[in-house]
Amino acid sequence: MIKITIACVGKVKESWMRAGIAEYEKRLGRYCRLETLQVADEKTPDGAAPAEEVAIREKEGQRLLAGIPERAFVAALEIGGRRFDSPAFAREIEKLGASGNSHLVFVIGGSLGLSDSVLRRANMKISFSDMTFPHQLMRIILLEQIYRGFRIINGEPYHK
Repeated sequence: MIKITIACVGKVKESWMRAGIAEYEKRLGRYCRLETLQVADEKTPDGAAPAEEVAIREKEGQRLLAGIPERAFVAALEIGGRRFDSPAFAREIEKLGASGNSHLVFVIGGSLGLSDSVLRRANMKISFSDMTFPHQLMRIILLEQIYRGFRIINGEPYHK
């Protein structure tokens, strides 16, 4: 069974988001071993200088990288990344699992995005949209798409 880790920055504070995440974690239990690697976010002062933002991303990035195994296949969520429709995303998950990548790590950055060091470590960059989403909400969206992907892989019905 494939192992999937959602590596992310910051806690989810809203109860409705935590409930959504818990629901998809429960549903995914029959398809994969799912874990969450949640690291602390850095406080970003209002009006932070660009160099300060880079330093914040780098601190968060080092925390993420410390928890990602060397042999894991890393997919960073990045606005400039590759786009998939749901069937293609499912095929990619299936292909990665079949090619011996037994541990997939999806990385979601904090409010300032991902550090260059995390992006360099990534084997793939994935974009869900040109739009910017709150990183907490992106966890729900990602989990839903992974769940949808496994339903597609297994030929099971899922709403369109």
